[in-house]
Amino acid sequence: MDEVIAEKLDAPAPVIGEVAAGEHRIKVRAALQDDPESPVVVLAPAMGVPAGYYLKFVAHLHRLGLQVVSYDVRGQGETGPRATRGTRFGYQDFVDDLDGVLDVVDQVVPATAPRFALGHSLGGQITMLHTAAHPGRVRGAVLIASGSVNYRAYPGRLRRYYYNLLGPQAIAALSTLLGCWPGERFGFGGRQATGLMRDWARQGRTARWRLSGSDVDYDAALARLSTPLLTVTVDNDALAPGSAMDDLAGSTPAPRTRRHYSEADAGARLDHFKWARNAGELATWIDEWIRGVLRR
Repeated sequence: MDEVIAEKLDAPAPVIGEVAAGEHRIKVRAALQDDPESPVVVLAPAMGVPAGYYLKFVAHLHRLGLQVVSYDVRGQGETGPRATRGTRFGYQDFVDDLDGVLDVVDQVVPATAPRFALGHSLGGQITMLHTAAHPGRVRGAVLIASGSVNYRAYPGRLRRYYYNLLGPQAIAALSTLLGCWPGERFGFGGRQATGLMRDWARQGRTARWRLSGSDVDYDAALARLSTPLLTVTVDNDALAPGSAMDDLAGSTPAPRTRRHYSEADAGARLDHFKWARNAGELATWIDEWIRGVLRR
């Protein structure tokens, strides 16, 4: 099976189940191992990035002996329909959907196979929130090129106020006016529901995790989190600098391993997105960290 995945870097993994998510149906895909008790990594994608973008990264992880589960979030990739005026979903829906994906994993993979969650950018935020709200559901969480969008966490006065405070608030306001965020027209985030963009902007403005339609106190849950974290920043990442990652991970007392993935490590040009296409060494770091967590 490992050789098949390695040879087909552009082929999606087989579907192992489906999550009913309102008007959306989320296909859950998994590159499994011959040993069903191998660790499982569930990959939550970035805003506007389809799961297919991570195929090479998935192949690297799989080649190291990990079972890798991927999916497209609502309105993204193969999880249609796309957001339009009146489409209603937000951060809490994404947290619930990740939990649903783990339910699908539970139906296919033995309970003795340790579960880990891995999120990129927005997916890292969702991974953190889910891990805090569902303690014990995963053995560890990996955050890559992610961080809080709290404007205070960003360096530089101009960037802090104009890009990271006023920018997100303008996006949320325009999303409300238009009925959705047409990100494909503005080169940011893809087409998204208004609720998602308002949740995103609220956290950036207030530094609090108050999700629309949710009664979960996520700030309190994060303050109790004890699940091990691996946080990875990358070179040339203006969207999620180290200070933003520290602001996100610093909201919890969980044991944390910090790594920085450089162009020298990757042997290629990197930024907020390009790391996924040049992640061989990073996959090795993740595998080593997972094995270390399991030895504790």
